[in-house]
Amino acid sequence: MIDRLVEEGMGFDEAALGLYLAWKKGEIELLEPQPPENFMGYMLSLRSLWFWLLSSLIAVSLSLVFLVSRPPLVYVRYILGSIFVLYLPGSMLIEALYPRGEELEPLERLALSIGLSLAVVPLIGLVLNYTPWGIRLTPVSISLAIFTGAMAIIALRRKYIYFRLSLEGAR
Repeated sequence: MIDRLVEEGMGFDEAALGLYLAWKKGEIELLEPQPPENFMGYMLSLRSLWFWLLSSLIAVSLSLVFLVSRPPLVYVRYILGSIFVLYLPGSMLIEALYPRGEELEPLERLALSIGLSLAVVPLIGLVLNYTPWGIRLTPVSISLAIFTGAMAIIALRRKYIYFRLSLEGAR
């Protein structure tokens, strides 16, 4: 469609912006030529890129937490550790609760993510306090990784269900 508008004399940027604005207003609907058929296909599509980036971020954070204790990488550990504790658990809980993108504004998602992380992380610590492992670096890190990963999988599944329902509604 952009090619047709460009052939008519419109610039590529103008055509793309016009199509984006028409899609945003609901005047046109954009469909994938071959949407994923099942959950595994959805999981391997670009729609779930956020999931793979999150999984990589969790793996890198855990690697830095357990393997790095000296500068200069210790500063990266501090930054990723802060994101891992103060943002990711709440963010994945918000994604699991509100899988559609248009339900919350980005600023609301950010505020709720930080607030829920500040609520969930102490609860995980409270539960760990009554286990034989206690509150130490390894159990806390692994528990947060498990919680965040579980919420991400739930969010991915809910986004897939919403995706399938939106495809059926478009037909």
